Amino acid sequence: MSETMYALVKEEAAPGLALKRMPIPEVGPNDVKIKIHKTSICGTDVHIYNWDEWSAKTIKPGTIIGHEYCGEIIEVGSAVTEYKVGQICTGEGHVTCGTCRNCREGKKHLCRNALGVGVNRHGAFAQYLVIPKENVVPVTISDKLSEEMVSSFDPLGNAVHTALSFDMIGEDVLITGCGPIGIMAAAIARHCGARRVVVTDVNDYRLKLCKEVCPSAITCNVAKEKLEDKMKEIGMQEGFDVGMEMSGSGSAFASMIDNMNNGGNIAVLGIHAKQPQVDWQKIVWNGLTIRGIYGRKVFDTWNKMIYMLESGLDVTKVQTHKFDYKDFEKGFEAMNSGNSGKVVLDWTSADKD
Repeated sequence: MSETMYALVKEEAAPGLALKRMPIPEVGPNDVKIKIHKTSICGTDVHIYNWDEWSAKTIKPGTIIGHEYCGEIIEVGSAVTEYKVGQICTGEGHVTCGTCRNCREGKKHLCRNALGVGVNRHGAFAQYLVIPKENVVPVTISDKLSEEMVSSFDPLGNAVHTALSFDMIGEDVLITGCGPIGIMAAAIARHCGARRVVVTDVNDYRLKLCKEVCPSAITCNVAKEKLEDKMKEIGMQEGFDVGMEMSGSGSAFASMIDNMNNGGNIAVLGIHAKQPQVDWQKIVWNGLTIRGIYGRKVFDTWNKMIYMLESGLDVTKVQTHKFDYKDFEKGFEAMNSGNSGKVVLDWTSADKD
């Protein structure tokens, strides 16, 4: 094996990425080395590619980015007995400390010392990735679990974590933000028994994609129509029981609060660039519960999303574009255009290049 590999690197403190040769990571006693087959581009990767304010504060130039992937285990550390060479897997993107209070209480998703794969340490947009054995998620590829779908498990897990934060059986659900995670959350909500699922955005492409992934979802372009009119149209007499804020839009969040039923529950995943202006009196007077969501529950969320896919949840249509890894610029162009769902990069040809 060569001592170097192809990888996508944030080489400079500026927009763009570089495809270059990097050292192949070494395996420690408790590590697993994965040969990457497929990766998916995350919104976080787009922020890093565009080099926005958050990226400039967070990413160290020279970092291999990417944290959504599927691959094959090709080497295990001397202390690893749980996994074997040849297994297909993906992995949890947050490497936790194991020693803080939350880790010791089994709440790793709340670890205050977590390091992000492809953010705080080298990531998966490369031929090879090394992660701790504790982060490995083995999968069995089937007609319901393709390698492409597995490469998008990280954002699917965000959607599952958000959607399962509150009971949705027989409830009316509002999702603000029709990006890939919002679309997958709509499908999950219906799969779990929600009565009505209304999804809002200002992007017609993604609202149409939402209907393809989840035909029973009710879509509303809030740039052209009022949410309140859509609620009357579908026969809603009171407000929404469950809200999922996926947009990062202050106006969308405020609209959600305005249209919740008394005692309603809101899960917030969207990251707001500016402090949102919300009516806290309504939150208090109407008895709303607001819960922040970050990442996935380790590993409750992973198990639940695999079981839901095996039991009939189908979100494959959310993956709209596929490119060879050398054409990564096209992938980021598609993501930046707003006219895409998930974008998959194929790394299987890298050995031949």
